[in-house]
Amino acid sequence: MTHDQHTPEPGDAEVVPLDSRRRARQPEEDDYFDHETIAVEGETTGPPVDPPDDDAIQATPRITHRRAPIIPAWLRTWQSIRAMIAWQLRDAAYVIAYHSVRSPKYLAKALWYAIPGIFKTIGRLLHWATAEEGNWALRQYAADRNDAETWLKLDRQRQRQSRWRWSVLLVLGVPALAGLLAFLVADVPGWVRLAALAVAVPLLARAGRPTDRPITDRVSEAPRYRKLTAELVRRALLSCGISGITQAVSKDPNAISFPQEIHRDGPGHLAIVDLPFGVEAAEVVARRGRLASAMRLPLDQVWPEPAAGHPGRLALWVGYEPSSQMKQPPWPLLRDGQVDVFKPFPFATTPRMETVNAELMFRNWLFGGQPGSGKTFGLRLAVLAAALDPRAEIRIYELKGVGDFKVLEPICTEYGNGFDDETIARCAAMFGWLYKECERRSKRIAHYNALGKAPENKVTPELASLKGSGLHPLIVAVDEIQELFLHPQYGKEAGEICEKVIKLGRALGVILLLGTQIPDKDSLPTGITRNVNTRYCMSVADQTANDMILGTSMYKNGYRATVFQPVVEAGWGILAGLGKPAARRSFYLDTRDAEKVVERAKQLRGLAGTLPEPGTQERQDVYDLLADLAEVWPAGESAAWNEALCTRLAELRPDVYSGWKSEQLTSAVKPHGIRVADIGRRIDGKPVTRRGIRLDDLTEAIAERNRRKRSG
Repeated sequence: MTHDQHTPEPGDAEVVPLDSRRRARQPEEDDYFDHETIAVEGETTGPPVDPPDDDAIQATPRITHRRAPIIPAWLRTWQSIRAMIAWQLRDAAYVIAYHSVRSPKYLAKALWYAIPGIFKTIGRLLHWATAEEGNWALRQYAADRNDAETWLKLDRQRQRQSRWRWSVLLVLGVPALAGLLAFLVADVPGWVRLAALAVAVPLLARAGRPTDRPITDRVSEAPRYRKLTAELVRRALLSCGISGITQAVSKDPNAISFPQEIHRDGPGHLAIVDLPFGVEAAEVVARRGRLASAMRLPLDQVWPEPAAGHPGRLALWVGYEPSSQMKQPPWPLLRDGQVDVFKPFPFATTPRMETVNAELMFRNWLFGGQPGSGKTFGLRLAVLAAALDPRAEIRIYELKGVGDFKVLEPICTEYGNGFDDETIARCAAMFGWLYKECERRSKRIAHYNALGKAPENKVTPELASLKGSGLHPLIVAVDEIQELFLHPQYGKEAGEICEKVIKLGRALGVILLLGTQIPDKDSLPTGITRNVNTRYCMSVADQTANDMILGTSMYKNGYRATVFQPVVEAGWGILAGLGKPAARRSFYLDTRDAEKVVERAKQLRGLAGTLPEPGTQERQDVYDLLADLAEVWPAGESAAWNEALCTRLAELRPDVYSGWKSEQLTSAVKPHGIRVADIGRRIDGKPVTRRGIRLDDLTEAIAERNRRKRSG
């Protein structure tokens, strides 16, 4: 240290502004200062581009702080109120019945424990009167320290307390003993004695029973219903193993939020959950099993679904009891009511027992599921609904052969049952007729469009109701359609025609309802599954079948019908095409219920004049092609060309065969097993070969058909 330097004393310290000091010495004295740098004085920092979330919350409280609704969600509909009350009443009835059956045992145990309860009660009263426990710990502490003076003071305090307690006990005890004596000796009404015993015995039994020996039995070993709470939902979501949720919650415990309070919703509780950023609700839906496991609840009691708002919002509904144990309400149209196929009709229920309406017009349906899943009953329910519209013409083929749709035959224009070649041939011919029907209807639509009655080139309710328009709703249901598509002779062509009908008929009032239990690319052509707009996938065995019915990636997105058990959960499935895909349960109607609906449908059709007459359940263009070919066959010829036969057929029945070409005749005779081959002839000395049929093949086909009719 040099002599001119001054060592500061503690009392003479100088206060120097550091900012000004740094600015003053920075250009000259800072050895590390970059002299090529220009210091910008008076720099002002502006506000951030995106304000903090907290500021945004303060600025817009109305957006984030929503006010609770005046009327709770579960009180807004009578259906929710009824469901909640019904569950509470069922639960209370079960508990009452459970304890009522065991009431003799409870009475015996209560009387048994009431006897020691009398002595225990007297002992406790005497012990209370002595006031021994009032300051026992302090007296014991004084005794341990040999502090006699303190102990005596405390004991005098106990004695003073004991004196007034003995007084109270004597004042109340004398009347009690007198009342007991009067109760035993005096003439007291019987109901008074019973009422007194009903109050006293349970109290004395409660005092006399051991702590580990309850008088009543537990209704269940676990809670009957686990109430949905935010903590339970968070824990369950973390247990799903979704990395986006786990990582977000580890950084921010509030990453899972609830935009609405958890509330009652029908027979259960509903939680609306906003998942962490980047996590979709479909990811949680795909892990429904893990979610139910984390909640320690049966799988069919936990129902997650994507909620309205954004893809990351989840609607988690937990029922009071498993859905398999809930009684489904009856079909609203079972007893009365009429259907308009242009309007929705009740078809299924949600896990919350809410009614789901479905539509028929401008839609084609695909029902799929393994045996025992309830597929046939779901398909039959849609046909029964259509039957309650007297305008609708119904044609049914069930290719399983067990007669599940037999009850509907009286109101069908065409009905077939079986998987034999003849029935399958008739079904294939019906699809060919449907294609021609679509062509005819398209011309009718064009005609009415020119008149201004079909502005969107579609069938309207007015046109469907107009007699003679030919545009009435046409409902065609085919169950086990894979039997047709897998048939070696008719399958390929029927699949192609069916795809065309699905594409063309939707706007023309032609509705196809198809059911299958083998959904693969061979039994269900992909062209059909791509164009069907309403799909109901019931219990299936694997992901391939699931996506064949519902569409590609539906299994990956969490819509999995593989979780439903056949027979046990019959009727449950994933319904797609009517809003967001979700789990639904179709209404169940047994054969007796179906008969009631058909009887009502017959009455409606009888009044409207649309009930088919017995024995006339065929297509309008009914004709016997084999008999007509035999009638127009050229005399003396063993073979004939198709074009010559078409000309003769058109002369015989112009309303049916007019415009037929060789290809149409080939398709028409194929279901009858007649082989079309090349037939050669000489014309003007030149050989000419054309497609035709032989007389022997025609004769054999007619004989085979006659044998089948006789054997049937």
